[in-house]
Amino acid sequence: MARRGYLLALFATLLALLVVLLGAWTRLSHAGLGCPDWPGCYGFLGVPSGALQQALAELRYPQAPLEVDKGWYEMMHRYAAAALGLSTLAITWQAWRQRQALGLALALLGLVMLQAAFGMWTVTLRLWPPVVTLHLLGGMSTLGLLFLLTLRLAAWPAVLRSPDPALRRLALAALLLIAVQIALGGWVSAHYAAQACPDLPLCQGRWWPVMDFAEAFGLSPPLGLSYLGGVHEGEARTAIHLAHRLGAVLVALVTLRLAWRLWQAGLVGMGGVLAGLLLLQLALGAGNVLLNFPTALALAHSGGAALLLLAAIFVNERVGRAPRSCT
Repeated sequence: MARRGYLLALFATLLALLVVLLGAWTRLSHAGLGCPDWPGCYGFLGVPSGALQQALAELRYPQAPLEVDKGWYEMMHRYAAAALGLSTLAITWQAWRQRQALGLALALLGLVMLQAAFGMWTVTLRLWPPVVTLHLLGGMSTLGLLFLLTLRLAAWPAVLRSPDPALRRLALAALLLIAVQIALGGWVSAHYAAQACPDLPLCQGRWWPVMDFAEAFGLSPPLGLSYLGGVHEGEARTAIHLAHRLGAVLVALVTLRLAWRLWQAGLVGMGGVLAGLLLLQLALGAGNVLLNFPTALALAHSGGAALLLLAAIFVNERVGRAPRSCT
């Protein structure tokens, strides 16, 4: 039987998924600086409307001409994130009152507060790639922790009759690799490196094109300029893109191995869903390259990454739960 707070946690999980997708849409629409200030937009609570507000916006930020559509993309993301923050606060209050999953709830609240800071720094540091990537990882981590809390509150019984340490280690390895791959995907997005390799399976007609990994993964301090559109040269962007592709191969090998082990353990449905989401994500990645990265398909790829992460968390939670002793 589900514990008190289950429905609230489930709602917050779905809201977190929406926030992640809205964040991806904002990046893909090049609207990360649609509002040059934070938390408002040109000094208003919403996107300036009407001649007077727009004239004031121009006076306040003459270096950032107002684009209404991009402003709304950014503000919708902020509104949804604010609603998620309130939901997390409600979850923490309920966990405190019920004395259940309090540690997880407090971790979530702290992470959401940190996410708000990353959201501010994303704007004030003008899309500096390390902050943009950490903001994406924070969003995915929030989604993952909320989903884990939902699973814990669901109070489902164990799925294995006896512990399987090897399967648990494999599930954890798959989860960690998926998390690293999401970070690489965020790095690709932050550096606008998606189109660095316009062909598949080759990259610029070669298996190993000219690349600059030192520049690609260097952590230089913010330069005080806008990173919209990226600042790296082609060789660095190529290195970033190819690293993401190589990461996808490693994730595929380990995750398919995990799916096969789940099938062997009798968890056919769990293994099938995991393998299906992996193959869908690989197909979306290939489709983006072959179709020159249409926005809808790129958004689906971001959503697929979130779903694959949730599937890996689900597997780890289910195979990691110790069975009840039989009397």
